[in-house]
Amino acid sequence: MLATVLAGVLSISAAAFLSYSLLSKMVERMVSLSVGIMLSTSLLHALPEAFESEANIHALFATLLAGLLGFFLLEKFAILRHSHHYEGDGHDHEHGHDAHEAGKSGWMILVGDGLHNFTDGILIAAAFLADPKLGVITALAIIAHEIPQEIGDFIVLLNAGISKVRAYVYNLICSLMAVVGGLVGYYMLGDVMHLIPYVLVLASSGFIYIAVSDLMPQMQRRATLKESIPQFVLIALGVGIVLLLTHQFHLH
Repeated sequence: MLATVLAGVLSISAAAFLSYSLLSKMVERMVSLSVGIMLSTSLLHALPEAFESEANIHALFATLLAGLLGFFLLEKFAILRHSHHYEGDGHDHEHGHDAHEAGKSGWMILVGDGLHNFTDGILIAAAFLADPKLGVITALAIIAHEIPQEIGDFIVLLNAGISKVRAYVYNLICSLMAVVGGLVGYYMLGDVMHLIPYVLVLASSGFIYIAVSDLMPQMQRRATLKESIPQFVLIALGVGIVLLLTHQFHLH
């Protein structure tokens, strides 16, 4: 419960602070950091945890494939949305882009965010049930990714004329769906422990898909050496944070 609340409230509050300051460069930095955290959490911890279980390896790989294709289809139908784009983000969006994004179709930002946070809550619960340290690392990975996503959402809503208070409340309500997902995951998965490895694989497929198909292409648009070096450093920092947390848990 604490992890899901912190994942929601901390990411929203941090995103609100940065959005109100319009620190667009911070968005780019957070994207790079979240790539390192999400990939290392998936490939160094969640997937090994799942494959070291007694679950069928072929079934786990099939779940990984299904997860990757599933996230592709969700994004294709705009159910899963990871928008970091807004006017003034350096990607040459036309005037009126934000108003369009926050119009009738733009409310999918909030709907999709709520569904995504609900899923995050289930994944955090599954990770804690599998291993407490994996739960903390998974929550950290989700927070790192949510901050740049929420910044993009905040700025779109603000530039479209929605007040700061309303934008914060809307996003906070969406973020608290993670708590609902956490409760559902805890009580459902607690009775079917054999499903946890498959949920961890699904979580990993989501992290990998988001990092590789969404975040990394954004980073590739800034391909100069001056912009690439900080990206590499922050990716390495993200990996280092995950490894450091794991080491500390082992010590205790």
